[in-house]
Amino acid sequence: MSYTTLLHFRITDETDDYIVVDKPPFLLTHPTKPNGAPTLWKLLQQLLAFEIASGGQVSIVNRLDRETSGLVLVAKTSEAARKFGMLMQERRLRKEYLAVVWGWPEWQTKVVDAPLDRQGEHQKSEIWLKQMIHPAGAPAQTEFQVERRFIKSESSGTDKFSLIRAVPRTGRTHQIRVHLASIGHPIVGDKIYGPDEQLYLRFIETGWTAELEQRLLLPRHALHSAKLAIVGEIEWESPLPVDLAEFVR
Repeated sequence: MSYTTLLHFRITDETDDYIVVDKPPFLLTHPTKPNGAPTLWKLLQQLLAFEIASGGQVSIVNRLDRETSGLVLVAKTSEAARKFGMLMQERRLRKEYLAVVWGWPEWQTKVVDAPLDRQGEHQKSEIWLKQMIHPAGAPAQTEFQVERRFIKSESSGTDKFSLIRAVPRTGRTHQIRVHLASIGHPIVGDKIYGPDEQLYLRFIETGWTAELEQRLLLPRHALHSAKLAIVGEIEWESPLPVDLAEFVR
């Protein structure tokens, strides 16, 4: 078994300036609590220890939520970090995600242009990080395209689902998840923006249960970072991971 397999992520590409990794679901990107839980950042610090000792660094360019899988671009030098920061400002770093959502949209393509802010700034919210659409929020825009529509028979009955390609034009917290929920197609497995935010609070209290599985169908939200591209230069792709590919199949 290779060293990279032991680290639970796959290296997609690497140069002296950057490394692109395929992050599995449930691996935190950055440390959030001082409990020593494994994070992508810590694992990369170990993997790139020689480069760091020689003046390099680990700068994660596109941060993914814990449950989101897929491609993450990491700068290995301060020069590369600055370059990627500029590319993001110029909107030359293009990100594409695949999401499995509830229902069949009536449209084939759609752009959602709706500003986002933390819900707690405007109304009561038991979840500190939960976002909402609000005119006082930061501009947020996402392009959506239906890749395929399918029907699935679950123990609770037969339901319609769609595989959606999402291209965020801005980079707000939970942007794709909030925008999809706002147009009536929440992501399957989303504990915060899915059927009921109480499911998230219950999950924090009890962990994954049969009741949560019946309501959410998947133990994580079905969102995958499928493509990263520096426009006009290079692009990287990642296929749907096993859990989502099986659900779509």
